[in-house]
Amino acid sequence: MEEDVGFFGSLVSPIEELLRFVLEALHSITEAFGLESYGFAIILLTIVIKMLLYPLTVKQIKSMKAMQKLAPKLRKIQEKYKDDPPMLQQKMGALYRDAGVNPLAGCLPMLIQMPILMGMYYALYHFHFEAGKDIFFWLPSLSEPDPLYILPLLSAATTYLMQKQTTVEVTGQMKMMMVFMPLFIGFISLTFPSGLVLYWVTMNVVQIGQQWWMYRSGDVDKGAKADA
Repeated sequence: MEEDVGFFGSLVSPIEELLRFVLEALHSITEAFGLESYGFAIILLTIVIKMLLYPLTVKQIKSMKAMQKLAPKLRKIQEKYKDDPPMLQQKMGALYRDAGVNPLAGCLPMLIQMPILMGMYYALYHFHFEAGKDIFFWLPSLSEPDPLYILPLLSAATTYLMQKQTTVEVTGQMKMMMVFMPLFIGFISLTFPSGLVLYWVTMNVVQIGQQWWMYRSGDVDKGAKADA
């Protein structure tokens, strides 16, 4: 396990160092306003990252919503041509073309965001907070797990809300995932440093706000054909 962590850590090392530098810079800013805890800098850094990634988030949500709307028709085609793979591929391709949807459109934004997310993970996981500046509200140390389990509960709740906000059609399998994923995130958050879980919760909250704005402003519905 340690070798795997070292391998992945080395891949995102430049991003990790950059994020660490930015975190220190943002802490200097928050400290100048009397907010000495690194918790405020983590929240600010997360907001900055999510703002920079907003265009990619829009593309990802557009693709996700489009694929969910096509799901019933796709299942009918898969059932009808399950014994004829060539025809199945042909019919699925025609369905995507007619709807102006590229099934791979949602993957690219995720691939671009992954190195940033991994860099943030390692930057916070290995971060050495200054003594006394890692205290954040009820948290005695951002380097240690939340003793009151508040952040793990929030990580599970916000993950569930974020999923529910983007789901058009809830099938049996989707219902299981909507329950399993938040519980899994909440469970692993029990042992993670609270600074890392604070980042995750903040990211979810900002994402929920961004998705609300996308639907309100119509960003998700604009340019659907352009993303095909």
